[in-house]
Amino acid sequence: MSALTPLVQSFVSHFGEMGSRWGINRTVGQIYALIFVSPEPLHADAIAEALGFSRSNVSMGLKELQAWRLVKMRHLPGDRREYFDAPQDAWEVFRTLAEERRRREVEPTLSMLRNALLETPSSEADAIAQARMKGMHDLIELLTRWFDDVQRLDPRTLSQLMTLGSKVGRLLEFASPRRESPAQPE
Repeated sequence: MSALTPLVQSFVSHFGEMGSRWGINRTVGQIYALIFVSPEPLHADAIAEALGFSRSNVSMGLKELQAWRLVKMRHLPGDRREYFDAPQDAWEVFRTLAEERRRREVEPTLSMLRNALLETPSSEADAIAQARMKGMHDLIELLTRWFDDVQRLDPRTLSQLMTLGSKVGRLLEFASPRRESPAQPE
């Protein structure tokens, strides 16, 4: 693999920095970014060479990306090496990330809340805590059902729905009665 162009280098570096804010380490973010923009599948040695990472770091990063379902391994005819590519459709990547976040973060929280709601409160403080947990549970359940509905939409419809949000906001702003400023003393 040839040296990275300034455009690709900028993207890879940025994705590494953002990865740490999204809950993955910088190395994994950079590996993903390189695979995402690559015009052809890449093998681990090419990734290590292009990014200046050790082969073992690349292998661990690829395993993590596979666990997140963000890259897929393939074999090319006549080559024994494992090659990796990423979905090129941004909507597919977003959906995969959202599904994985739900599976890893939302579902365990819902499970804990369901169990907590089955408990019999032993004090007034527990009853208050449980009532608040119920509110949290109900909101997460509602959002989860909404997410399921949204996941079934095709990307074009989903895009239209997302742009509708800002239009509805402007419409509501226009339709709401204007608040008058407090009367100024004369």
